[in-house]
Amino acid sequence: HLQESESENKLDGETASDSESKSEFGGSPPVPTSDDTPEVLNRALSNLSSRWKNWWVRGILTLAMITFFFIIIYLGPMVLMTIVMCVQIKCFHEIITIGYNVYHSYDLPWFRTLSWYFLLCVNYFFYGETVTDYFFTLVQREEPLRILSKYHRFISFTLYLTGFCMFVLSLVKKHYRLQFYMFGWTHVTLLIVVTQSHLIIHNLFEGMIWFIVPISCVICNDIMAYMFGFFFGRTPLIKLSPKKTWEGFIGGFFATVLFGLLLSYVMSGYRCFTCPVEFNNDTNSFTVDCEPSELFQLQEYNIPLVLQSVVGWKTVRMYPFQIHSIALSTFASLIGPFGGFFASGFKRAFKIKDFANTIPGHGGIMDRFDCQYLMATFVNVYIASFIRGPNPSKLIQQFLTLRPDQQLHIFNTLKAHLVDKGMLGSLEDA
Repeated sequence: HLQESESENKLDGETASDSESKSEFGGSPPVPTSDDTPEVLNRALSNLSSRWKNWWVRGILTLAMITFFFIIIYLGPMVLMTIVMCVQIKCFHEIITIGYNVYHSYDLPWFRTLSWYFLLCVNYFFYGETVTDYFFTLVQREEPLRILSKYHRFISFTLYLTGFCMFVLSLVKKHYRLQFYMFGWTHVTLLIVVTQSHLIIHNLFEGMIWFIVPISCVICNDIMAYMFGFFFGRTPLIKLSPKKTWEGFIGGFFATVLFGLLLSYVMSGYRCFTCPVEFNNDTNSFTVDCEPSELFQLQEYNIPLVLQSVVGWKTVRMYPFQIHSIALSTFASLIGPFGGFFASGFKRAFKIKDFANTIPGHGGIMDRFDCQYLMATFVNVYIASFIRGPNPSKLIQQFLTLRPDQQLHIFNTLKAHLVDKGMLGSLEDA
């Protein structure tokens, strides 16, 4: 036990400066370490060793979470957005609570209130932008919404500025450094949690497949890396997470790429997954119906000569999206885990095992979504870089808000351009 504790201290890399900072910030935050496994599972698994008990607890709870995931997908995009919002709030709460345990030791005012106020401000800014982009017609139809949309950024800045002034007024002599430390804590948390959840919702609007496949790949990689590591793991991968092994990392990669290809093939055949999520102004509801784009139409690809002798085929029919799924699953397997390593480093810095005890055997919500947030950013950047082009419907919406003389100028410019390219004449002849 002594050797283990010594190695743990070395692993955490604690130095004299860390000890000094502990004295200023009131020591490590107290975190409950009691067994949070449901009593029913404790009784059923009482005869197993702690290693296998943990394996069964994680497995049963994982199946329960996957079932819940399927249910919310079935309930549609609006429920998915609501769940994303709830997860964001819970993740924010878990991270801020760790900071509050340090901050509260001096009984300094307003930190918790200001943290939640800034969360409200940032959500108002991001979701206001989303409403303006995706519900433009509805916004223009309602006078109050139109005014809020027009001055949205000014209102958002005013709200943030109010919180900024409140923070300055809350400063207490002799604790300035600690308060600025916690001010930075709040803003970094907002950057990590709120920005990423906003990107997840943007991905969802591009089509549910862009939401489901990346999340599923991260889940698959997490499960398969654990399975390969549990049964075959021998070689430690990274000091931040001593239980992670190279066997689990490599096995998880190949399993995730294969899973991504299969899941993409199945989902690409259904419009409800491939069509963008749009708001129907006539029914005031979300619709997911369109003519599938080229990404989701089967095409024939030539197999490289090197592989033809191995597989015995010259060509293969697959959806173009499956090729993109290889990029998504590769990121989920090779780079996505670094979100987990980052979270592990954060937890080790504060000597805590998990962010919370929300899910038995898994820790807090943030413990399950540390890789998802990094994945959401990649998917959003990937779509913007390689998939999404100009949106004709949005361009038309913006065009209709212009003054008549501006609309006429754009019409004449576009007409002259089409005539020069010879397209307008051919359309008139047809």
